[in-house]
Amino acid sequence: MSAQLAAGTYRCRDVSRSVAAAVDAGVTWIDTAPNYASGTAEASLRPVLDACPQVGVSTKVGFVPDSDRQAARDAGVPPYDREQGHCLASPYIAWQLARSRARLGRVPDLVFVHNPEHGRTGRADLSRTLTEAFEELESAADADKIGGYGVATWAGLSGGMFTVPELTALAETVGGPHHHFRAVQFPVSLIQLAVVADALDGRGALAEAREAGLDVFASVPLGGGELLGAMTDELVHIIDSAASPAQAALLVALSAPGVSRVLLSASTPAHWADALGAAACEPLPPDHLRKVIDVLGT
Repeated sequence: MSAQLAAGTYRCRDVSRSVAAAVDAGVTWIDTAPNYASGTAEASLRPVLDACPQVGVSTKVGFVPDSDRQAARDAGVPPYDREQGHCLASPYIAWQLARSRARLGRVPDLVFVHNPEHGRTGRADLSRTLTEAFEELESAADADKIGGYGVATWAGLSGGMFTVPELTALAETVGGPHHHFRAVQFPVSLIQLAVVADALDGRGALAEAREAGLDVFASVPLGGGELLGAMTDELVHIIDSAASPAQAALLVALSAPGVSRVLLSASTPAHWADALGAAACEPLPPDHLRKVIDVLGT
């Protein structure tokens, strides 16, 4: 199945406007987090989610929004590192999940453990953190408080802090053969071509996720906007001579083997129409992707 575009809300200037434009254009998944848009992203999504129950939504646990800190203390769940602003202790996860459900107005389809490597001192520390988080999320899934869970990471996989097989093995240990571990989220773009090159060779995180039957959410496919300024006419032509700069950059992430959804923050109907033009294209063949990688390197 070809990868689909989904609406991301990271660094989104106007969450309501962006996701409304996305859903109007036919996007069927929105990804968010409690700390996005200075803690307002989840609540901003509720009108769209109320009006469009068919749209899936994923959120996260981990980073503690400044706006939630006093409420967490008042609720007796303040064990996060005040300097790091990050917590994956079981009581905090349970509290944050309830808060997310209230803000979204529904049970989230997926909840990602958000950058579990953040502030961890080593693999043993990270393993303990993930075990506690997975135990709480399995309990929440068993109680129908979430649909399933995953791990969203910036550098945990690429930096060797954990692997996809290790995550799935942990989920099986915690939740048994019918665990609720469903997805991983990490950067895939022209800036992170090593993960694409590995996938073409049948190894690395993308190949491991596909083998495990996990959905892969590709984050920052435009490099946080940096790629648009780097898309020269020559580079666009190498990827797809008929594409716009944004479409050419998105095509690489959309074509990467194993990617299920590509998260994009786009603010206007015109931006979404342009992006969905890339999603409507046939994926780039492996040989074409290899050519792009040969030109740019990893």
